[in-house]
Amino acid sequence: MKTPGWATLVGIAIGFLGPLLLASPASRVLGDPARVRTMLFYQLAMWAFLAAVLWIVLAVERRPLASIGLRPPGVRSIASGLALAAVIMWVLTPLNVWLLGKLGLAGFEEGIATAGRMPPWLLAFAVLTAGVVEEVLYRGYPLERIAEWTGSAVLAGAITVIVFALVHWPTWGAGPVLTFVISGAFVTGYYVWQRDLTATIVAHVVTDAMGLIVVPWLSRSGSGSG
Repeated sequence: MKTPGWATLVGIAIGFLGPLLLASPASRVLGDPARVRTMLFYQLAMWAFLAAVLWIVLAVERRPLASIGLRPPGVRSIASGLALAAVIMWVLTPLNVWLLGKLGLAGFEEGIATAGRMPPWLLAFAVLTAGVVEEVLYRGYPLERIAEWTGSAVLAGAITVIVFALVHWPTWGAGPVLTFVISGAFVTGYYVWQRDLTATIVAHVVTDAMGLIVVPWLSRSGSGSG
């Protein structure tokens, strides 16, 4: 078991707590969360958190980005990410919808409606932010460092999955949080196996883009043509 350094603890705190503050009621002091300016600030703040964590990795810990699973976006990583996205969309999503129905829990409707009020350019930026930033802050960096401290990638993965899911509670509610645990466990299992954060970034961006942009747009187009 390795004793964590102060910089690494700060990095994990930034990743785990920074986005949580943006999702908490306290963030309303920054302005109405439905306003474009506030929404944009939230996205830029997430990139600032990412920059701080990457600075800790490179300048303070003096370790390569490979130490948090980041590798150049080669064909293998992209193909793996697309395969992960396909499993999430066509296997896990129907399973999650069925499970929420059985449990009588609300799904993603409210969160999708909220996202749909963003201008298209900001929604696309938010999808990119979620896919890139969240994968580093909630999977790559904390999982690798906690695994080093505890000697268990499985324990580290479980911690990151739970934290990631709970952080989304204020925005999405209890039902989606359960699905985040299930889908997050699947993607984290892949990451522990392959240590390829680039692939999970691709999967995250693709699934969010489909769920928040493509499918709602097709639904509106279908309704309009009818």
